[in-house]
Amino acid sequence: MLTRKIVTAGILSVLSLSAGSFDRNCVPCHRKERVPLRQTFMNALLIYSGEHNMKAGLKYFLRHPSVETSVMGKAYFRTHRLKAPSTLPERELDEALDEYWERYKVIGRLR
Repeated sequence: MLTRKIVTAGILSVLSLSAGSFDRNCVPCHRKERVPLRQTFMNALLIYSGEHNMKAGLKYFLRHPSVETSVMGKAYFRTHRLKAPSTLPERELDEALDEYWERYKVIGRLR
């Protein structure tokens, strides 16, 4: 029984280490707060209208969060809190934004 728990813990540790920056740093909080990542992506895409602008806008928001620069709109903050500024290192934040774009982009997926 103890061996099974140790093996399970080891597998979970390896899986969490192999997860990308987006899965480690963004997904858990969005799940906890019940904020759909696809909805957030579509809101951001409507506002920023392209990969470069969207990544730059989200990066700015994550470093300097405010209701005025959120893609969710003011009504969203009646039920949700504004997160503290991200402390992720630059490289890890860029990696997370790249992963987010790749996972939810619509370019090349419409038929």
